[in-house]
Amino acid sequence: MQNSNAKLSLTSRIFIGMIAGILIGFTLQLGNYLNGDLDFQVFSITFSTYGFFVEGIFHAGGKIFINALKMLVVPLVFVSLVCGTSSLSDPSKLGKLGGKSIALYMFTTFVAVTFAMTSALLFKPGAGFQAPSDTPEYVAKEAPSLVQVIIDMVPSNPISSMAEGQMIPIIVFAILFGISMSYAGEAGKRLSGFFNDLNEVIMKIVTIVMNFAPYGVFCLIAKLSATIEWRDIFAIGAYFFNVLIILILHAIIVYPLLLKLTTGLNPLILLSKLKEVAAFAFSSASSSATLPLTIATARQKLGVSRSVSSFTLPLGATINMDGTAIMQGIATVFIAQAYQVDLSTVDLLMVVLTATLASVGAAGVPGVGLILLAVVLQQVNLPVEGIALIIGIDRLLDMTRTVVNVTGDSTIATIVAKTEGELDEDIYHDRALAKQKSVVE
Repeated sequence: MQNSNAKLSLTSRIFIGMIAGILIGFTLQLGNYLNGDLDFQVFSITFSTYGFFVEGIFHAGGKIFINALKMLVVPLVFVSLVCGTSSLSDPSKLGKLGGKSIALYMFTTFVAVTFAMTSALLFKPGAGFQAPSDTPEYVAKEAPSLVQVIIDMVPSNPISSMAEGQMIPIIVFAILFGISMSYAGEAGKRLSGFFNDLNEVIMKIVTIVMNFAPYGVFCLIAKLSATIEWRDIFAIGAYFFNVLIILILHAIIVYPLLLKLTTGLNPLILLSKLKEVAAFAFSSASSSATLPLTIATARQKLGVSRSVSSFTLPLGATINMDGTAIMQGIATVFIAQAYQVDLSTVDLLMVVLTATLASVGAAGVPGVGLILLAVVLQQVNLPVEGIALIIGIDRLLDMTRTVVNVTGDSTIATIVAKTEGELDEDIYHDRALAKQKSVVE
């Protein structure tokens, strides 16, 4: 008898995992609120029901799954980027490819933060919201200067960069390695065959890990639903829905419009083929963790060539932060209104500029969203402790921000591929591919 799971696509199974996680997590939180934490015994050992499931099984299951995905990111990025770069018929095209990718990422970030701030100024999510006098102080980690980021792009020890997961130095070293292979003659060709085989093996590992995605997603969503403070959402609902609506509009209007204007391609096809990537990005809240699936989808469902997808998508997962830029723009206006501080035109322009530049400047820094927001607030003399007002619901919005970011990554990769003659339009226009099972199943 055929396994019933084989009849369901990975998207469907992830969606089922998400719904089950929401229901079970919310049930645990509601039960804990109404009846208190209940204990049970197994082999004379007493367990807390809430703690056993939420801090035990769900926490461990979610962490293990995310760790398994992050385990793949460095080897996948390095190997695929080496393969893509070494396969370029003209390595001099790489400068044009990189410049176009970065310019498009910066442009969409600029549009995102401008769009976000305009909406916040119009709808005033912080109007009437009185910041409590006992707001806890938020201590922000220091973000590196732009000069330091540029210096750190060239790794002094590439092995150390790989061990620490520093993506920009890895990308730089992989590009240099791939270019050198293309100029190394027969030795480069022999090494190219090895890397292509290694890339196939890594993609098989991706297949294995992704088959556990529904269970990992279930654990992640169940813990989130069981621990989220719903009263925080109601308390700052105007801010929450302002960010959520602009994130959705940016994904379904700005990106499709940019794709249509620059390439003439039908953006509805792209959005339909990204539904699996979007579902996974939402549940994992990590562009890096979603990267294996994003690359596979771009190549096999959108028709983006290996050379473009191997370069543009890892770069986008590192520096493209449109979702974060939207949060920064609205959060800055919200905090200013909550503390009854008027922002001048110069302040508003400074927020746009700082948020756009910081999308590159904070590459590789943990906790990037809140770090960047702290930098923006300091730039316009707003209290950094205002971050504490929104930190309670940031996780839920972070999941949506990740969907926006990976949608932007895939859109830019498609635009670059089309304008560079590296897009297989037969694959792109094949709508049947949108209904096929996961490319990593």
